[in-house]
Amino acid sequence: MRAALVAGLLAGYGVAVPVGAVGAYLVSLTARTSLRTGACAALGVAAADGLYALLAALGGAGLAPLLEPLARPLRIGSALVLLALAARTAVTALRARRLTVAPVARTPPGPFRAFLTLLGITLLNPLTVLYFAALILGGGQGGSTSGPLGRAVFTGAVFAASASWQLLLASGGALLGRTLTGARGRLLTALGSAALVGWLALRLLLD
Repeated sequence: MRAALVAGLLAGYGVAVPVGAVGAYLVSLTARTSLRTGACAALGVAAADGLYALLAALGGAGLAPLLEPLARPLRIGSALVLLALAARTAVTALRARRLTVAPVARTPPGPFRAFLTLLGITLLNPLTVLYFAALILGGGQGGSTSGPLGRAVFTGAVFAASASWQLLLASGGALLGRTLTGARGRLLTALGSAALVGWLALRLLLD
């Protein structure tokens, strides 16, 4: 079981640590809302990673040919969702900036909605399950994830690794939000994060 645990932790950090558009949006969301909301969003990302790890451990090589034809459409869908979120972030920030009395900005997402949003965005990325399938089959992890207990340990370790990293990103967003408490600081943070998320989403479309 130790091999399954180590393999899951390495796989979880391997897929979570590279900060892409989802990670940038997570930091931005936490800075604009609260650590509680950001933590729930972080757990949404980790839940998707854990689910894909379980699917890869259960399905193995059979998943790759099934998902490969869907990879490009789902990647485009994920990029479009992220572009829409980036645009909404920028528009909301600009509207709040123009309103000097009793701002009536859109209600920020609550914890449950943030969890579902980040879960959905992450599930739109089929490359995650392909990553786990390739790791298990081509990286020598097949033996460590054999059997129900080995698969459970591997999946739990992936979830724990991903959750710890995403929660770290959310904590950074919360600190950023406390630091930039002024109206101008929040405006610049929102616009900067919207630009970053939009750029990373465009890279998904162009790759």
